[in-house]
Order: sequence, then structure tokens, then C-alpha cells
Amino acid sequence: MSEFPPCPKCKSEYVYPSDGLLICPECFYEWNPEDVETEETGDTTTKVLDSNGNELQDGDTVVVIKDLPVKGAPKPIKSGTKVKNIRLTDGNDGHNIDCKIEGFGSMGLKSEFVRKA
Repeated sequence: MSEFPPCPKCKSEYVYPSDGLLICPECFYEWNPEDVETEETGDTTTKVLDSNGNELQDGDTVVVIKDLPVKGAPKPIKSGTKVKNIRLTDGNDGHNIDCKIEGFGSMGLKSEFVRKA
């Protein structure tokens, strides 16, 4: 059994050291073992904050703070629209809230345009 931790990418146990890094011969991934240890001990969840700085959680109710145009819809989402039961995501396009809005359906919102109700 190897004295080094398995590869974080492919979980291979055939890892060897080279110049302070660990290298996996199966997927050719190189990493610093000290960085992996700090990532495992650190809190990896990111907080989603509304426009006022309040932390949002899954299932919260939020209020839209400005008119938001919707691509393909004839009218915008009006300021003051209440959105219930939100789901937080880590959207790559900046939309970190998934929700259903009455009259519009499912969509993604940016947390900077809502406040906690």
C-alpha cells in the first residue's frame, strides 16, 4: 500500500512524489498535497447573500427589488414580486437561485436582485 494519499481526480493509489508535488501516473494529474489538506479541512460551501447582505437558504421566500427583463417574454418581472421556495445553486452564469415565478415558470435569478422577505 502506498504511503501517499490517492489521486483526488481518479482515486488511483499509484501516486509518486516529484519536486514537492504528487503525480498520478494513470491520469497525469499533479497536485500539491498541502493544498488538498487545506481544502478538505476548510468550509467548501459558499454563502449566497441577498442585496442587503442577508444569507439566503433553500426554501426561503424572496422579493424582487427591481424590474427584471425576461428574454422571450413580453413583460418584465415587476419589482416587489414575491418568490417562494427558492433553491440555491452554484450557477456558472451568475444565476445562483432557481425558482418558479407565477406567470413565468421556472427560471434562474441573481441574488443581487432580490431581498429576503
